[in-house]
Amino acid sequence: MELAHSLLLNEEAYNQLGEVQKAEFIFEWLRYLEKLLLATSRNDVRETQKTLVEQLLSLLNSSPGPPTRKLLAKNLAILYSIGDTFSVYEAIDKCNDLIRSKDDSPSYLPTKLAAVVCLGSLYKKLGRILGNTFTDTVGNILKAMKSAESQGRYEIMLSLQNILSGLGAAAAPCHRDVYKAARSCLTDRSMAVRCAAAKCLLELQNEAIFMWSTDLDSVATLCFKSFEGSNYDVRISVSKLLGTILAKAIISQHPGTAASRQSIRRVSLEEVLELLGTGFLRGSSGFLRASGDMLKGTSSVSRDVRVGVTQAYVVFVSTLGGAWLEKNFAAFFSHILSLVSQSHPKATQTQIDAVCCRRCVSFILRTTIGGLLGEKAQLAAVKDICQAIWKLKKVMDAVMSDGNLETRLGSTDVAASQHMLVCALQELGNLIHNLGTTAAPLLQDSSTGLLDSILSVILHPSISVRLAAAWCLHCIAVALPSYLTPLLDRCLERLTGHKSSPEAVTGFSFAVAALLGAVKHCPLGIPHGKGKIIMTLAEDLLCSAAQNSRLSAQRTQAGWLLISALMTLGPAVVSHHLARVLLLWKCVFPASPKDLETEKSRGDSFTWQVTLEGRAGALCAIKSFVSHCGDLLTEEVIQRLLPPLPCAVDLLTQLSSILKIYGSPLKTPSVVYRQRLYELLILLPPETYEGNLCAILKELAADLTAPDIQVAASTFLLPPLCHQDDLLMLSPLLQETDHRFIEEQLLLGNGVACGSLEYDPYSIYEKDVEGDSVPKPLPPALSVISSASRLFGVVCAHVGETQRLLILEQLLDRIKHTKGARQQVVQLHVVSSVSSFLKYVAGSKGCLSPEEMKRFALTLVTGALECPNPLLRCAAAESWARLAQVVDDGAFTAGLAQVSFDKLKSARDVVTRTGHSLALGSLHRYLGGISSSQHLNSCIGILYTLAQDSTSPDVQTWALHSLSLIIDFAGPLYYVHVEPTLSLIIMLLLNVPPTHAEVHQSLGRCLNALITTLGPELQGNSTSISTLRTSCLLGCAVMQDNPDCLVQAQAISCLQQLHMFAPRHVNLSSLVSCLCVNLCSPYLLLRRAVLACLRQLVQREAAEVSEHAVMFAKDSREELTPAVEKLSLWLKLCKDVLAASADFTAVTCVDTMQEEEGDKGDDASVLTTRHDEKSHPFTNPRWATRVFAAECVCRIINQCENANSAHFDIALAQEMKKRDSRNDFLVLHLADLIRMAFMAATDHSDQLRLSGLEMLLVVIRRFATVPEPEFPGHVILEQYQANVGAALRPAFTSETPPDVTAKACQVCSAWIASGVVSDLNDLRRVHQLLVSSLTKIQAGKEALSHLYNESASTMEILAVLKAWAEVYIIAVQRHKNHRQPLKTTTCLEDSIRNGSCSSDGLLDLVYADLGTLSRLWLAALQDFALLTLPSEFASQLPAEGGAFYTAETSENAKLHYYNSWALILHATALWLTSTGFVVADPDEGASNLSRPVTPTSMCQGSSSGATIKSPEDVYTDRFHLILGISVEFLCSLRSDATMESITACLHALQALLDVPWPRSKIGSDQDLGIELLNVLHRVILTRESPSIQLASLEVVRQIICAAQEHVKEKRRSAEVDDGAAEKETLPEFGEGKDTGGLVPGKSLVFATLELCVCILVRQLPELNPKLTGSPGVKARKPQMLSEDGSRLVSAALVILSELPAVCSPEEMGSCCVAQAGPELLASSDLLSLISESAGTTGSISILPTILYLTIGVLRETAVKLPGGQLSSTVAASLQALKGILSSPMARAEKSHTAWTDLLRSALTTILDCWDPVDETHQELDEVSLLTAITVFILSTSPEVTTIPCLQKRCIDKFKATLEIKDPVVQIKTYQLLHSIFQYPNPAVSYPYIYSLASCIMEKLQEIDKRKPENTAELQIFQEGIKVLETLVTVAEEHHRSPLVACLLPILISFLLDENALGSATSIMRNLHDFALQNLMQIGPQYSSVFKSLVASSPALKARLEAAIKGNQESVKVKIPTSKYTKSPGKNSSIQLKTSFL
Repeated sequence: MELAHSLLLNEEAYNQLGEVQKAEFIFEWLRYLEKLLLATSRNDVRETQKTLVEQLLSLLNSSPGPPTRKLLAKNLAILYSIGDTFSVYEAIDKCNDLIRSKDDSPSYLPTKLAAVVCLGSLYKKLGRILGNTFTDTVGNILKAMKSAESQGRYEIMLSLQNILSGLGAAAAPCHRDVYKAARSCLTDRSMAVRCAAAKCLLELQNEAIFMWSTDLDSVATLCFKSFEGSNYDVRISVSKLLGTILAKAIISQHPGTAASRQSIRRVSLEEVLELLGTGFLRGSSGFLRASGDMLKGTSSVSRDVRVGVTQAYVVFVSTLGGAWLEKNFAAFFSHILSLVSQSHPKATQTQIDAVCCRRCVSFILRTTIGGLLGEKAQLAAVKDICQAIWKLKKVMDAVMSDGNLETRLGSTDVAASQHMLVCALQELGNLIHNLGTTAAPLLQDSSTGLLDSILSVILHPSISVRLAAAWCLHCIAVALPSYLTPLLDRCLERLTGHKSSPEAVTGFSFAVAALLGAVKHCPLGIPHGKGKIIMTLAEDLLCSAAQNSRLSAQRTQAGWLLISALMTLGPAVVSHHLARVLLLWKCVFPASPKDLETEKSRGDSFTWQVTLEGRAGALCAIKSFVSHCGDLLTEEVIQRLLPPLPCAVDLLTQLSSILKIYGSPLKTPSVVYRQRLYELLILLPPETYEGNLCAILKELAADLTAPDIQVAASTFLLPPLCHQDDLLMLSPLLQETDHRFIEEQLLLGNGVACGSLEYDPYSIYEKDVEGDSVPKPLPPALSVISSASRLFGVVCAHVGETQRLLILEQLLDRIKHTKGARQQVVQLHVVSSVSSFLKYVAGSKGCLSPEEMKRFALTLVTGALECPNPLLRCAAAESWARLAQVVDDGAFTAGLAQVSFDKLKSARDVVTRTGHSLALGSLHRYLGGISSSQHLNSCIGILYTLAQDSTSPDVQTWALHSLSLIIDFAGPLYYVHVEPTLSLIIMLLLNVPPTHAEVHQSLGRCLNALITTLGPELQGNSTSISTLRTSCLLGCAVMQDNPDCLVQAQAISCLQQLHMFAPRHVNLSSLVSCLCVNLCSPYLLLRRAVLACLRQLVQREAAEVSEHAVMFAKDSREELTPAVEKLSLWLKLCKDVLAASADFTAVTCVDTMQEEEGDKGDDASVLTTRHDEKSHPFTNPRWATRVFAAECVCRIINQCENANSAHFDIALAQEMKKRDSRNDFLVLHLADLIRMAFMAATDHSDQLRLSGLEMLLVVIRRFATVPEPEFPGHVILEQYQANVGAALRPAFTSETPPDVTAKACQVCSAWIASGVVSDLNDLRRVHQLLVSSLTKIQAGKEALSHLYNESASTMEILAVLKAWAEVYIIAVQRHKNHRQPLKTTTCLEDSIRNGSCSSDGLLDLVYADLGTLSRLWLAALQDFALLTLPSEFASQLPAEGGAFYTAETSENAKLHYYNSWALILHATALWLTSTGFVVADPDEGASNLSRPVTPTSMCQGSSSGATIKSPEDVYTDRFHLILGISVEFLCSLRSDATMESITACLHALQALLDVPWPRSKIGSDQDLGIELLNVLHRVILTRESPSIQLASLEVVRQIICAAQEHVKEKRRSAEVDDGAAEKETLPEFGEGKDTGGLVPGKSLVFATLELCVCILVRQLPELNPKLTGSPGVKARKPQMLSEDGSRLVSAALVILSELPAVCSPEEMGSCCVAQAGPELLASSDLLSLISESAGTTGSISILPTILYLTIGVLRETAVKLPGGQLSSTVAASLQALKGILSSPMARAEKSHTAWTDLLRSALTTILDCWDPVDETHQELDEVSLLTAITVFILSTSPEVTTIPCLQKRCIDKFKATLEIKDPVVQIKTYQLLHSIFQYPNPAVSYPYIYSLASCIMEKLQEIDKRKPENTAELQIFQEGIKVLETLVTVAEEHHRSPLVACLLPILISFLLDENALGSATSIMRNLHDFALQNLMQIGPQYSSVFKSLVASSPALKARLEAAIKGNQESVKVKIPTSKYTKSPGKNSSIQLKTSFL
């Protein structure tokens, strides 16, 4: 194929190919040529033009296929438009000659067609350049058309369209001729020709004025004729033509258009509408004929004409646009309603016609009003519709009140006005449903009287109007949930009040049922008590039904309808009324068969009608119960449901005899009864009616073959039984389209009614399958068949085999014995029931065995496979495969396949061939690669042959579809057939005429299956693979050019597959532009394919897709905007949408870039899909679009968070913006973000308010900490506080729904907690809102609104309490931080300064309400504790519910408690802490709540009645409540537990343990402590978050503190009791011998160790000897931990160092640890290791473990850091060491010896770290190890470190480090020695002084000689001098003089005289100052030595004097700022680091 990529055709390569390859080669060359010509320069084209033209024209004679001829024509036109045009006339002549040719053979046809296409293309491209040749050309083409067949006519029409398009007005001379030709084609028998003719006429009307003026009527009539017998595509094309022409006629009335010249006939809007109305009402027949028919009473417009005209109405209005509709709404609306008015009784003469016409009218209204108008215009439309309803109501009232003779005439009036009312009410409902809460002002407006108008027509005499009004109320309730309860109340009140009016009983019961159906769409629900009222009313209606025969039927129906609707409220409500319902159910049926017999003999026709109505209602109620309350279907309930069932089935079997007695009035009720019973049985498990299976089966068989069913409604029966993919092949009507609502009636056939609500009023409360439209139940006669066939499948599978055989035999007989149309109907029913039987058996994994059974089924299915109805064949093929599946026998399957093979080989008729070819595909679908490859080969062979049968497109379509199934399911077996199949597909794609779109669709499915089979191999580079890939791409290209939208959709999904497997080979730019174009396609399936593809592309290559889309949208602009700039663009787009001022045209170009920010815009097509015409402005975006925009803003903010930090840093953003103006950052748009959030949060739409508040919350959280650079100490958000307050205020008004208020509370608390506002007065605005809501909720669950379910008030109360909790927590934290200013590192300095008032102030604000709050918090926590109890404790819960929930709504309330308990818990714990568990809250006695507080132990006070608990008990209860909730939650952390909840819970525990009283509770109850530790251990193991682990460790530390305090307390009290002075004689406390050692599970110490080891080993795996191989300390490279890791390790070490204090001394020393189990991670290894290093035998204590871990951390993390700092973990381990070493246990008599041994071992371990085991020792930080040694020397008792061997090693280490050249190490060493030399015990310090003093002296003298050169040396010198001074102070008196004598000369040598001082370096000056200062101090102290030294050395004396003199003045100034005192940083750092010494 690469050879095809050249400018001229490579004829050499071309001639070597076979026929199929030639066609492919040519197509590939032409594709390449098209791109190449556009890119080649004009001169180069001219050079090769002659040859190229010859090559292209010669191709005309080579019979090019449709896609090839189209491309050929395109290239020719491009070539002439770029190159010279002089030879174009020759080309045109040549084409004309080819068309004139007399050769009519089929082989010559492609050449003629190619010539026609070329002419069209040339004229379209070159237009008027071609001068006058067009008259001849058009004449020639029109002449050829007379003899042309359909394909020719099709191409000629399209060619004429192109010619007209190219020539424009110049073609006027030919307009009439073309018009005539197209007229005849518009009613052609070929549908494709009709479509082409419509396109041609559409082009023609642009210039041919006569079409929309003088000839307007005839054009319209012509279009009506064209609709007759049309298909979907024709209706789309012709309605577009008709609508456009009529719109043109209207537009042309306006002055200024070309048409305003006088000669043109003016057409008014009335005339145009009249014209369309004629088509709708009379169809295509002329007036005279129609009136004749009307006289005879036979006329009925065919449905396809009516549907076509309906679509034309929509096109007409869409073309004129939304603004026009707004202006002319009244006229348009009244005209549309008049289509179903009494003035045209023909349209609605039968029920079926009326339903279909109403559908059409609803569709017109829905598509125009719903699709074109903005919200304001829609609100105006609602008012107009209300007016219309009032008018119709008045007419009806007049008729009803008129008592004279004309009432009969009036009744037809009423009947006719009913249809107008139904349409108006349905549209009103839909409009309000779509407007949502934005319609609220309308309902409040009394002048419109919207609700009154609807409620008034509920009493209309027509049942369909009553139902429509009820449905309208349903829509209002869903749109405006706050109206649900008031409406329900009004309807119930009227129903109770008007029980004596039959209309009122049915009307208001419908309304109540519809409103109950709305509850599931309203999350806030209705008050629980309504269920009881409705149930009582229903019982009342049922009981009073018998009292008044005039009302009995209505009351019975109403009673059962209410009960059925009540069931939709779910188990929570129904469980309370179940017993009464079951009782009614039991009473409605006779108790025994005998009673049924007596009933039969007694009743009359009317009583039977009522009885059947009642029983059908009861069955419906139980069906509703079973489907909506599955949770209540326990064994017991099922047992109570069953008894009436046998009786219900008995009645079913008796129905036919009852019908015979009482005749036709019972016909409908009996059908309805059957259907209800069947539907219930389908839902119940078959075991429940086992005894009646046979009786039911007989009845089903009778129903399915009943002689009175005349209509074969296959389209509603079969689709569920066919496979979804097979349906696509059958008819476009079965596919989803935008016109499905009206097209459905064509699907059902003329005799069958569409679904409508009046056929089954019980469906009014069910959720409609298709979303928000009215439920559309089919007539009972049809739906009973549907239910019967489904039930047959279930029952037949459960009866015995003999019974099954019998029934099947009967059914077969019935088919044989019926004739003609009846036979088809019976066959259809039987096949559908057998199909559902096979489907059921296959689904339940059953199997069929007996031969007879197989034979019957086979006969049945084979018959259906050869039936003319394609749907039936499709279902039969499915059953054929299912049969093979359930028989599950290879031989049988092979037999089936063989039957199909034989039939396909012999049969010649289309029906048999299509049926059996699909049967083969289905077999593969259900059985995979069913058998040997030979079987597969024969299948493929036969299907190949059928696929090439060009005489029958149907056979090709079915065969190819079947082939696609085989490719899909044969898997790898198919691999060998890929190449031949692919070449077959390409050949057919290139040759099948475009008129056969269905063949192309099947080809697309085959190609898609092939691409999937090849899969990732398509990426390969081998020749064979690249050939296959090229063919696939070529196939996609052919399909993309196909005129049929579904073929284009196939092409897109093929490219999507290719892009998945071989992304590099798909041209993204052309694909994306193709997708952008098709996003606005009128075909739903194409739009879906586009979105699916876009979604996949965006996931992988968002940026590229976005760029291509931008290029496509703005191909006029050269430069491309950089990605960041799109931020402004996106935000502007969202802002425009939210401000509702955006023009649609401005949005469209942007909209194609929806993939901008990663995955953000995958559904931004919300903006474009509805508005495909650009002519109308973007009317105010609907609320749903605005909500989407608000969500987009939140997503943009989240995206920015992951991008550049400058997005949230204004200083950085401004700086980067200055650097490059193209930079764009989110923080620069903050004002816009706030404004958008404000606009959304204050909108009419509740959904938008929620989105706006969410956006505000996101903005507050993200920007709260961004500082304002211009005003230091302030944050950027501070300037927007007024906006935030204003956005929140409306959410706290009384009429706001609870969910909005709850969200607003969350934003309030976030705002207060963010710390943005520091001034209390400013904060009060928002604080006041929370105070108001607190006042509102104080009354508890009683006082809140009764509009919604009780759980909604629970949600609001808890949201308020949670918000207060958050504010209180923050207030307490700020107060704490303010008290400890060192800790406020995160705060800005100034905010601390300003915060002086706010930190306490905020607490003061909360404090005022704290008494109330604490009480409410405790009540909420208690509720939560009760609700989380396991179900087995349900009986113990309070019967009336809790403080904030009612018992009935507890399930719904749980969720709200789960969302808010954690912060409330934390706040309560803080409050209890603040009262210290000691004093009662000051407000507690004073403020009594108005609400009765729940009488529990929580809330003491006057309300608790009789038993007043002591404060101690109250505190204990509260303590256990908090502890219990926390432990329960932490014990079983669910995967969905939020981090927020876990953190809050741990913080609550921390707060609790901050106070002594709770600590004493934990300390004294060891089991409780252990339990808590185990829970925390689990938290640490299951949650990786460092913050959670740190918080857990803090709680562990507090538990250990509590234990320590408890031990101390016991020791103290023992001392006091014994009165003993000697501590040694006291009993020991703590874990140890007395407690039986450290027993795992019973020991606090052990549990703590487990937990700490877990933390340490996770961070430092080297601590676990198991992991590091052999025990023993291995030196390895130390590592620096992350910041989080360091904090965790440090916290664990602190806890370890606290542990010894909890043990008794013996335990610490040497008592026995129980055998450690696996609980202590690696504990056995640790312990064995410790036994070696510690040298103790056998029993080991806790100390070795602690020392091992502490030293291990030191060893593993001692990393050298710059400046000699110690890493935080080293510092922590040193601190811990110090804690352990100085523990009193070390000195306690009983443990002293063992401790000393262990501590020596530990010191040895540290010293060993130094000695090289391998070459890694130098990596360790010497300073850290030296510090550790120093800690040992200074903190332990002398006998540990003074044993010679250890002491010598320590001294050696110091010596070694003094030799290290690193100045930092030297400084640190001096500092450490300084502290050792000062040690008071000479036994410890002297050996070091002896060994090291001389060494130090030498060092200093060395420095003295060469003078310090830098600050480091200066510091070393200073530290050395300090050490010497220390030596002087600790030396004995007689040694001091020589030491001073050594020190003074060194100091004096650094002094400078005046001259030197001026020129000295800063270092020397500092040294001078330091020396002088020290001399000044030492001189007076040792004056004698000083004097004698100065006297003995004149040089020293002179130097000293000169220095003092020169320095006299400056010394005074400089001493305070000298280097020594001036380095507080250094100094403090040293103090901090060495503070553990």
